[in-house]
Order: sequence, then C-alpha cells, then structure tokens
Amino acid sequence: MFAKSLIAGAVLAACSPAIVVAQTAPIADKEIEKIEVTATRRSGSLQEVPLNISALTSDVMEQQNIEDLNDVARWVPGLTITDQGGRSASPIVVRGLNTNSAGPGSDGGTVATYFGEIPLYVNMRLIDIERVEVLIGPQGTLYGAGTLGGAIRYMPKAVDLDFTSGEIFGDIYSLSESSSTGQEGGVVFNTPLIDGELGLRASVNYFTNPGFIDYNYVVREGGVSLPDPDFSDAAAVDENLRRVEDANGEDTLTARIALRWMPNDWFDSTLTYFVQQQDVEGRSITQHNALSAQNPLNDVIGPYESAYRYEEPYDKEDSLLSLEMKADLGFAELVSATGYAEFDGEGQRDQTDLLIRLDYSYEEFPAFSAYTEEVESETNLTQELRLVSQTPGPLSWIAGFYYNKSEVDNSSQEFTPFFDQYALNVWGVEGNPRPDNLEYYSVDKVDTKESAFFGELTYEVTDKLDVTVGLRSYKYDVDARSAVDLPLYYSLYEGRASDSIELDYGQETAEESGTLYKFNASYQFDADTMGYFTVSEGFRIGGANAVAACPDNIDQINNQIVCALPREQVYLGDTTTNYELGVKTSYLKNRLQLNAALFNVDWDNAQVGGATVNGQQPITTNADGANARGVELSLRALVTDELTMYATYANTKAELTADAPYLFGVFDEQGTALQDYYDGKDGDRLPGSAEHQFSFGVTYSQEILEDKMLDVSYGLTAQSDVFSTVGLRQNGEAIPGYAISNLNAKISDQDWSVTFYIDNLFDKYAYTSVRRDRGDMGDPTFAEMLPNGTDILRNYGHFVVSPRRIGVSFNYKFEL
Repeated sequence: MFAKSLIAGAVLAACSPAIVVAQTAPIADKEIEKIEVTATRRSGSLQEVPLNISALTSDVMEQQNIEDLNDVARWVPGLTITDQGGRSASPIVVRGLNTNSAGPGSDGGTVATYFGEIPLYVNMRLIDIERVEVLIGPQGTLYGAGTLGGAIRYMPKAVDLDFTSGEIFGDIYSLSESSSTGQEGGVVFNTPLIDGELGLRASVNYFTNPGFIDYNYVVREGGVSLPDPDFSDAAAVDENLRRVEDANGEDTLTARIALRWMPNDWFDSTLTYFVQQQDVEGRSITQHNALSAQNPLNDVIGPYESAYRYEEPYDKEDSLLSLEMKADLGFAELVSATGYAEFDGEGQRDQTDLLIRLDYSYEEFPAFSAYTEEVESETNLTQELRLVSQTPGPLSWIAGFYYNKSEVDNSSQEFTPFFDQYALNVWGVEGNPRPDNLEYYSVDKVDTKESAFFGELTYEVTDKLDVTVGLRSYKYDVDARSAVDLPLYYSLYEGRASDSIELDYGQETAEESGTLYKFNASYQFDADTMGYFTVSEGFRIGGANAVAACPDNIDQINNQIVCALPREQVYLGDTTTNYELGVKTSYLKNRLQLNAALFNVDWDNAQVGGATVNGQQPITTNADGANARGVELSLRALVTDELTMYATYANTKAELTADAPYLFGVFDEQGTALQDYYDGKDGDRLPGSAEHQFSFGVTYSQEILEDKMLDVSYGLTAQSDVFSTVGLRQNGEAIPGYAISNLNAKISDQDWSVTFYIDNLFDKYAYTSVRRDRGDMGDPTFAEMLPNGTDILRNYGHFVVSPRRIGVSFNYKFEL
C-alpha cells in the first residue's frame, strides 16, 4: 500500500520515461532530446503531439533493463500488464478497463499491439527495437478494432542503406530461487547490398529463463500414482509423486530479417519476416497460503511451490511476414502496409480440479487425475492503404482503407487416465472400455472479416489553435463453427465404440457495423506550453462463443453435457468513449518537461467472462456499462549535466455504472442458481488494475578512467492494491500493493559496454494476480464430493513476482 508521502511525491514528480542526453553537446546547450513518434501516422515530436502518448527509447530500456511488455507497463502511467510468466497470456489493462477476474482469462483485448504498421498480438523480446510507443485512451479512428483502451507499437530499427554495422550482446544471470543460471545472447547485422538503394538488416536472440517455481507434487504415472497419498509417509509420497525443480522456465528465440529497397527519392519499401518461438514450462503460480486448513498440503507448500499434479509445458510460435511501402506523390504520401501473421500453440494443463468441481464422482477413484492437451492456431491477413497529405496550408488530412481476415482453429482434449477401468471394475458399468480415456473433446473454428474506411481532417484555425475531426466506418462478420464430444461417457454408458469420436458441428454467425468519431483541439499557449482536449471512441469486435449449441431437448437430458443455450451463443461488440483534457509543458530551456492528463471513459456493453449453464464452459457475455476516470502525470528532467530523472504517476477510479446481475454465476433458464455466484453492483470497483501507480528512475553519468563513461541507474516501480473480482464480492480479494527496485551500473566506451544489474533489488515477494478464488479453499458447497471430508482441491493460487535477479551483460557495436 502506498504511503501518503509517496503519493504526494508522485503527483509532483510524475513522468514519461524517455530521456536521452547527447554527451557531445556543450554543457550550456544540454537539453532533453526530442523524441520523434509516428503514432498519429505523421512524424512529430513527442511533446508536440496532442495525445497522451509515452515513448520508451532503446536507451531507457537499457537503463532500466526493460525486456518485454511486462516491464514496459511499469513505466507508462495508466497501463497495467499483470505479469503471469511465459505460460499465461498476461492481461493488458489501460485505465482500469477490465471486468473479469485478475487471473488467467482476464480481459486482455482492450489494447491492440502493433509491430511497425501491422497488428500483431505478441509479448515480444525487445530486441533491435528503436522505441515502444504507447497510446493511452481509445484509438478507434486510426487503429480500429481492439483499441478500446489504447494501442502499443513496437517500432523496429530501420535498415540503414549507407553503412555496414553490427552489434553483439549477451547476458548471464541468476535468480535467487533458481538452481541454475539464465542466459541471453544475440547479434544484429546491417549492411547495404547496393549503396543508398538496397539494404539488409537481421537480428537473432536466444533467451533462457531457468524458472523459479517448483512443481513438487507431480504424479509419476497418471491414473496409477496416488495424487494424494499419506503425506506423513515419506515412502508413500516418493512412490507416487516426483519433484520438478524450476518448472516455470522458458526458452525463447526471437529473430527478424528485413530487406529495404529505396530505388529513388520518392519510393521506400521494407519487406520483413519476424518470428518468436517460445518453449515455456509451467505457470508462475504458487499454492502457498492458498489451500484450506483441511488440505494435507496446507502446512508444507512453500512460497515458490506449485501443487499441480502434472507438468504444464506450452510451446508457441508467432510469425509475421510484412511489406510496408511508401510513395511520395507530392500532394500526399501513399502508404501500403500488408501483413500475414500466424500463431501456433500446443500445451498441457492440469485439469483435475475442474472435473472434481463438476461433481460427477471422479474423486472416488483414488488415483484420479486429469490433464488437458490444447492445440491453437490462428492466421491474420491485414491490408491497410492510406494517404497522408503533404501540401502546406491550414488544412491537412488522412484517408484510408483497412481490411483484416482472421481464421482461428482450436481444439481441446481432456484425459482421465485409467478411469475407464475403475468405472468398469468397481462401479460395474457395462459399457465399453476407453483406452485413451478421452473424457472431453472440443473443436472450434472462427472466421472473422473486418473492413473499415477511416479519415482525419485537421484545420489550423490560428497559429495557436488546431482542430481535428475523424471518423471510422467499420463492418465485421463472424462465422463460428464448434462441436463437443464426451467420448469416455458415451463409450462407458452408451456402448459406443472404444475409439469413437462424434462431432456434430453447430454454427453461429454475428455481424455488426458502425461509425466511430474523434474530436481533438490543441492550443499552443506559448513556445513551451500546449494544451489539448480530445473526445475519442474505440470498439472491439463481438462474435460467437465457440461452444456447440444445446439440443432442443436439453431440459430432458440428465447426463453430463457441454453446450450453449441460445442466450449464451453470441455476444455483442463493446465500445468506449473517452473525454480527455491534457497539457504538455517544457521549462528551463527544455531541461524539464511536465505533462498531465485528466480523463473520463464510458464503457458500453462491456464484454465479460461467464460460463455456460451446461458444463461450465467459459464464454463471453456482456454487462451494461462501466466507467473509468482519473489523472496521469509525467515528468522528465535534466537535474544537472550528469543527473537525469524521469517519473510517472497515475490515479484511476474504474467502476461499474449499472448493476450486473449474475456477473459470475451459472444459472438455468428460470434464473435459479446452479453454483455460487455474485451480482455486480453499480459503483463496484473493477478488478485487474491498481488505483495508484508510480515509477521513478534516475541516472547519474560520469566520465572515468579518462575516456570511459560510468552510468549508474536506479529505478522504482510501485502500485497500490488490485481487486481480484468486481467489488470484491463473494470470494474476491484485494491483492496487496508492492514496490520493486532495480539498480545497474554500466561502464562503456564508444564501441562497447558492460553492465552489472540487480532486478528486484530487495527480493520482494509479492502476488501479481490470482487463479480461481477462495471458494476453492474448502468451500462447503463441495463438501459432499470430497472423500472423508478431506479437501483435495488445489485450483486456487497466486501468480508471483520474479525473485531477485543478479546479472552481468555486455554489448559490442561495430561499423565498417
């Protein structure tokens, strides 16, 4: 929790984290370097763009050891990315716009991420990146779907057509809770193939994280080993369970190759291929202090231990092939951005607890355990064409067309090893055995097409006042096909063949069109002060839930079935409207910059997570509305010629604006509760982000050893508590706030540098979010399905901050 003094200091010293000082400049002329950004589709200074935008340059990323989006978020006011490790998709939340729980599956679709000009949702290693631009607030006019809260742009370094250059870098480090070291190494190479006309740039990086969570209770053989032996008997534990040390590590390969062709002074094109392959182990979750008093493991689970019964590997690959072309037509610049992106993922998860919770008596089998294998695939074809005016005068404009085609193909299989033999031999079931013990099999295919025309018009009313209006007219179509089978049930109880799989596909479609608007006015009070007012809208595509429709006689079916009722099959798109008042200032001959923004965001038809009545399958539904309002401050300063400082502060109040009955419950058609639930109430605080965020960074630079530079950097990032559920209703919890300190010292020459660093300097132990909720801690609702009154559920747990990391890195650059 923040102290009042810390909040007060943050309000006075909050900032955008990008300071670069030219070491060769005369002392009297030193100032904060102007950072060029292209978020408005035009190149302009960060301080001159009338938007709430942050830009992290490669220098700042090096100073604070910023490696991916999780690190970026700590330095951008209003942006929250809940670090859940490499195994889970870390939710991205802007200005508190989040309605689901703070755990896996939280709403991460309110922010779009881009690689250059192409939308690409990936938490990439920040290798050979010029800067990261973060646009806070809805960006529906120029960026379209998925920008309810904002947009994040990775801006790769451009191919240099004039010089051959390269970079070699490496890193070795240790984690305080890991038994082995982590490493990272890479190379960047740039060379002209035809001077001034054709050039090539390539980069490759390999990162190894050794992990720090131990899976110490993994079954030796599913369906044979007892997942809950007599834990007081060491021999029984060793006979049935095995320990997996540092089970949440990852190996990540990131590579890019770009070919740039500029045959004349009016045409410029770049062909790029990017790929990131990740082999990720288990989740960064611990069940420490998350098991009931009746659970035998309650007293032995350590702070960095998981109680899952299976290892949980996940292999995924993101790739992008893009072609960006720019042509100077004189009156305007024509830009074409074409991209084809692919994602493939394959993983395994412990599914034991979910099946126990369904109350189908699985737990009567002493060796019962279950796991899920999932295969995911997605392709995206994107094309954008736009014209950006270049003629002088009071009127400027942007006009364009956007098209995207997305194809998603996923499958999920749940296995319950040897349960068929237990049902046949002990329960006396008279059906057929099921050797693969495939308990559940689902397939879903979703095709989405989106198109839009967009434009912005800016008029210079006076030398000081500019007014911009914009719109985006969009249309999308969603076609979803899905099917579910319960092979184990049908083989055991209905006499189906032992290897049969029957998929009866259902189909749902959804379509919507609409128009988004934007208004922006900026006023230049003087050379150092600019104010702006913005009203902007954002939207997110609706669609069909990938769950097969229920049969017409669903009310007469008593056996286990997973299906969607008519009201559960389709969900609507949601929209946001942002009202923002901001000011950007510069003082002391640009040695101090102080920016501030006040905002109010209304959120309509907010998409939230729910579950089907039949089978509790996760689905998306809609709540009536929510609101977020607050202030974001940023400061950058050249305190002395040797000392630079940057800081940020954000205060966000996000809450429901209408009651949301049955927000996280499961009900039948008559509204009768089928499991525990809670209603969302008007005024409930939204989960997943802190009300207060603060960051502070300082770098001291001094020449040593006659011609070497010493840079010492300290960084502090902090946040207040985060709610795990809307309004903390039912089993929600307030996840305590925490602060993390980083420290590094770099010695550098013109061509090389060596850096010693410590991340999480004080080895802070903190939770970032939760999985499930306290209802899994011996909730009496489930007492009847727990043998001998013993709680065996292990679903509930916490994601934790990475422990202290100590390392040394080096960098060598050359130019030919």
